[in-house]
Amino acid sequence: MKAEDLRLDELVEFTEGRLSLHGRRLVLHDIHAMAQLRKDLVEMLGLDNARRILTRFGYYWGQEDAAAMKRLFRWDNTVEWIKAGARLHSVQGVALSMIEELDLDESAGKLRMEVLWHDSGEAEEHLIEFGRTEYPVCWMLAGYWSGYCSFCTGTDVYFIERKCLAEGQRVCLAEGRDLPSWGGEIEPFLTFYQAQDVKGKVERLTRELKQKSRELARERRKLNTLRNARQPFLVEVHSESFRRVLELANRIAPYDTSVLITGETGTGKEVLARYLHRRSSRSSGRFLAINCGALPENLLESELFGHKAGSFTGAIADHQGLFEEASKGTVLLDEIGDISPAMQLKILRVLQEKEIKRVGENAQRKVDVRVLAATNRDLESEVGRGAFREDLFYRLRVIEVRVPPLRERREDILPLTRYFVKQMSQKLRIRNLRLDASCIEHLQAYHWPGNVRELENAVERAAVLSRDGLILPEYLPQNIIHAHLDLRGAGDPLNSTLAQVEKRQILAVLEGMGGNRSRTARILGISPATLWRKLKRMDRE
Repeated sequence: MKAEDLRLDELVEFTEGRLSLHGRRLVLHDIHAMAQLRKDLVEMLGLDNARRILTRFGYYWGQEDAAAMKRLFRWDNTVEWIKAGARLHSVQGVALSMIEELDLDESAGKLRMEVLWHDSGEAEEHLIEFGRTEYPVCWMLAGYWSGYCSFCTGTDVYFIERKCLAEGQRVCLAEGRDLPSWGGEIEPFLTFYQAQDVKGKVERLTRELKQKSRELARERRKLNTLRNARQPFLVEVHSESFRRVLELANRIAPYDTSVLITGETGTGKEVLARYLHRRSSRSSGRFLAINCGALPENLLESELFGHKAGSFTGAIADHQGLFEEASKGTVLLDEIGDISPAMQLKILRVLQEKEIKRVGENAQRKVDVRVLAATNRDLESEVGRGAFREDLFYRLRVIEVRVPPLRERREDILPLTRYFVKQMSQKLRIRNLRLDASCIEHLQAYHWPGNVRELENAVERAAVLSRDGLILPEYLPQNIIHAHLDLRGAGDPLNSTLAQVEKRQILAVLEGMGGNRSRTARILGISPATLWRKLKRMDRE
């Protein structure tokens, strides 16, 4: 068999959805897509590693083609087998390959060869994305011929491209020799055939990517917290009581003075603290919050001040505390009323001296943070009975901002609810989530002991239970529904019979549901048939 006898239509079988080289599947690739791949490899991995990947790709491609030619045909000699590689390149559209010189001494394992590539597709790919270069770029072709000839001769053969179309030359020219014949000239090129360098680079990039992904995830969580954490007063504020809170916050935000934020649990004290931070000159710094009541004292101290490696069991490395981590930013000490007298003294020193000492260290470290504190306790009373340091109290309460409970700002219940409905639509991925008007009375009549946090949780519950994205009263917590019905009930239950109380309850729920008996039955926890019988009996009474 001679190489010149090879024809494309006899080599490749074209069937619907599949191209085969005598059982070996082929895939056509667009030259512009390959050009983009080359660009991505260069930009992501660097020029050398991109070249290494493409060279190795070509090397294995050449080995596979050489193996296929050996399986398919009985060649007159090894030279014809090698020439078949040039014919394959031509019929595959890779380049018009022409062997200029071929000197093979099989007994000595020696080879010298020159090959021309007219109209190289690889050079064209490079030109599409990078333009003219000052170096040869047919890396896959050089790798191909290295792999092809190495397989044919059973010895290591490598090709170096001497001229390239991408350099402005008329044709591409590559020279191949067996490894010993190259001497030291081949050394810089061998690295492009070594997989371990690519693998190491990929592993390093993978580790770096994972680390960056973790950092991005942390920052994304912080951004989501700022964006999605309860910020209702930034949307709509209708109540006069909360308008006054915001007015005070806007006045004090630009100053580094200490602020004590007080109010019941769930009123949004941390949200207000974040608002103060965003409106301050420290807004470009970090905002870090810690719940002082949620941690034991030794762990709280480590979290706030940091620790030295070996200072206690489990301290395997130096740890930077929140006061250092939030440098030039803001720290919120939530539930400040729950800390011990010893911790109170240490925080007082931070406020007075702007210094901290890590656990296990003697050296003092300067810190530059604004300290905000929040509590649901009456700290003034705590001071009076000796449970809280008076000097720390006055240091913290340079200005006190009281966040009113939701029952004192009922005008804000509806805009808050609408805000949370919008947030839950995004969070739960419920398109067109909306509030049915029949819910409004129930929401506004409830006293909200859990404040804004309870309202948010109620909306989330209703959103999860909703059908077709419509929040109906029966999806709200039962205590909210019953509170509304209790307000609508007439008469003193202590002077009413059980039948009278039941009748008022049924009629109130039925009215609240707009006469819808199915919804009424679900809220009352009875079947529609039972409800029908009870209403029928009421009509007869």
